[in-house]
Amino acid sequence: MYVRDAKNREEVWLLDHIEEMGLDETNFRSRDYVIAIDEHDDRKAGFGRIRIHKPDDGDPICELTSIGVLPEWRDQGVGAHVIERLVEYAADEGFDVVYSLTSADRYLTQFGFEPIAVDELPPRLQDRLEEKRENIQPDAVPLRVAHDDFSVPPRFRERFKNASAHEAEPEPEDTAEDFGIDPDEATYKYDTGR
Repeated sequence: MYVRDAKNREEVWLLDHIEEMGLDETNFRSRDYVIAIDEHDDRKAGFGRIRIHKPDDGDPICELTSIGVLPEWRDQGVGAHVIERLVEYAADEGFDVVYSLTSADRYLTQFGFEPIAVDELPPRLQDRLEEKRENIQPDAVPLRVAHDDFSVPPRFRERFKNASAHEAEPEPEDTAEDFGIDPDEATYKYDTGR
């Protein structure tokens, strides 16, 4: 399992899963994303994004957003490593602090993110939080982490090394009874009587 930059050809895959998971696709650009890949069969396991805000009246701000792990890959450290890669990218871009506006605050605090008051957010992110609460995540809260305070607990690293997809249970087939039809009594428009 490894995490790499998203490729342009993965745009549709990303948008499909962002929509499916109800995540934020505001100002979508595939080049802002990273994707976790299973090295054995090249299956995609998760993704995430950093979004750089450039206000006219201040320094740029880095936001971590749209983190998603496919259901069959959850609880295996995939999200932790996606977040780690994004925080590293933010540091490479010169950001000492990374913000996140999310309802998954308990998850992020494991890595050193700390909840902060709304008035501690830069004004651009205050507006973004309000927009996010109105449209996507009503219970989103602001968090931040300094690059030096970020860490991935060892248990996540061990899970990630051995990650593999859990097979989803097969969908049951639809039967006539599911649609309120009694198969012993129903007649069909094109029934030939055989």
